[in-house]
Formats: sequence, structure tokens, C-alpha cells
Amino acid sequence: MVTIIGGGIAGTVLAGALARDGVSVTVYERRAAVEEGAFLVLDGRAHDTLGELGVSVANLHAVSHAVDGLAVHEAGGRDRTIPGDGRRMYFRSDLMRVLTDFARATPADIRYDCPVTDFDAGTVRIRGESLPIVGPLIAADGIDSMVRARLEPARPAIYAHQVVVYGVTDGPLTPPSEKSLLHFQIHRIGDGQPTDAFGHLWNDDTAAWFARITRPPIPFQDIGFHPVHEWADAVRAVAPDIPDLVDAMLDDTGTVHVSNARNVPLAGARPPRDDVILCGDADHAITPAAGVGARDAIQDAFALHHAISTGASLPAAMTARRNHIATERANAAQFRPSPPSTR
Repeated sequence: MVTIIGGGIAGTVLAGALARDGVSVTVYERRAAVEEGAFLVLDGRAHDTLGELGVSVANLHAVSHAVDGLAVHEAGGRDRTIPGDGRRMYFRSDLMRVLTDFARATPADIRYDCPVTDFDAGTVRIRGESLPIVGPLIAADGIDSMVRARLEPARPAIYAHQVVVYGVTDGPLTPPSEKSLLHFQIHRIGDGQPTDAFGHLWNDDTAAWFARITRPPIPFQDIGFHPVHEWADAVRAVAPDIPDLVDAMLDDTGTVHVSNARNVPLAGARPPRDDVILCGDADHAITPAAGVGARDAIQDAFALHHAISTGASLPAAMTARRNHIATERANAAQFRPSPPSTR
């Protein structure tokens, strides 16, 4: 028996995979329904892992868009293309519907509109009521994890120096760039700061874009959807070399989703416990610029599913995951500028 806090990507797929194998699972999710949000890209490793957990890859492909490669256009005209390696772009709500349908087809007990505000040894608190924790508690409650705040108050999410703006055009466009490539227009690189960028992907059905803007964080209450005109000038400023393409995207976009890029550092993390385990963004969120946050959460779910199904140690499983993630991030950091250390 397992209790999960958080019905996002990791919590939902873990619940479905466990329940499918006969494990009793209860999920408490604070939102009232399947979450909305911006778009994201999953790579081949993420798709392979979801398939091993039992999610239909055909259903995933039906709601996503192929990413044939990553085209990086750097300042000074330096261009390179990286193979797609099985990447596909999802609108978050579409991905969550597939994962939710997967979990709902099992006996998993997923309870929406149930915000967990606290926990102790053996109970969770929901709207002032104490409910029993059955089995280990898996905290998949996101970057602002209540559980992490209780267990490790000295490990908060840290601003990654960039605001990220996501937009989707109202209809398909045909810009002067190659179809089905995820293009990154890098405006500023190599000065020790995070890299400003404008990215876009288009095909015959849709066109989506994003901008990473180095600046102070926006207030918490401003995170979410805004009219595009409020951010248009800031978006143009990060891609001055392709004004016509950027204007075409902006002109056909009504609203944008704006958020602060943040990291949850693994440095100094306390060892995982037997009874309470942090999972996904709750334990190791990373800025969208890295492009691996969702995959890491999915692979956490796989590691926990394997440990629970085989009776193996949950702390050992998550310690191995942390070590793997730390190694991958250290390797990736060798190929990009290091941001300043201030919060």
C-alpha cells in the first residue's frame, strides 16, 4: 500500500503503474482536475520508460508532435543540428490526459481537490482533517513541495535567473525555418550568465514558441497567463536577428504563460527516508532550459515502482537516482556557461 501526494506527471504515472500491478494506491492532488500549463518535450528515454511502466506509446504519439532534431542558431551565425533522439513535443494538458486515463483504468484511488497542508508520522492533513497514511508516503508535490519544506527547510527552490515565456499561435504558421525542428536562437552566450534564447517549433498543425529572458524574477502572483502584448517587447529583445519570424509568432498569439525558472539543488540534500520519499520536482527540479525535468520525474517513478514492486529499499532506489542525476548534470554543465551563484 502506498500514499502519494501530487497528481502531476510523476505521481499519476507511478500510481497507475503500481495499481496495475496490484498495489493499493491513494493519490491526493490539490488541483480540481487535470492540470493545464505550457508545453514540454520528452526524449526517447522518457518514452521508453513510460512504455515500460505500461503507458500506451501509441496514445502518447497521438497527442504529441515529432521533434526531428534540435537546431541551434548561435550569435555570429554558428549553426548546428542535434538529432531528435525520439523527442516529441506535448502540450502539458494533453500529456496529463493520457497519463490520467492510464491511471484511471486501474484501481488507483486518485482524489482531486484534496490539498495536503501538513503531515506527521502516520497522517496527512486535508482541510483540517487528519487522514491516515497507508504505506510509504511518496511526495510528488512539485517544486514548491510542502513535504520537502517540512523535511528540509534549508533546501528551497532557487531562482535560476530567467523568466520563461511560452506561447502557442492561434493557428498553424509557415515561418522561414525548417519544419518539425525545435529551433533555438541564442542571442547571448559565453559571458558567464544564463543564455537568453528564443525557441520555436512548427508543423502543419501547430506552432509553439518560448523565450528565456535573463532578468529579476516576477512576483508570485504574476505567474500564469498574460496577454501577449505585455511581454512582446521583452521577447523581441532576446531574438533581434530574426525580427520577422518573432513578430509572426507574436502577432498570431493571444496569451502567453509566464513563469520563473527555478532549481531545487541536490547539494546538501538529506538522505532519503524509509517512510517519506521525495520524487521528481519535489526533490530535484531544474530550470526548463535543461529540458530534462519531466524525464527525470518519469525515471524517478520507474525507480520507485521497481523498488516497491520487488520489495527493494526505497531510500537506496532514490539515492541511486540522485547520484545518476547529479552525474548527468555535472557532465552537462561542462558544455554551458555557469550562472552566477546569487539567489
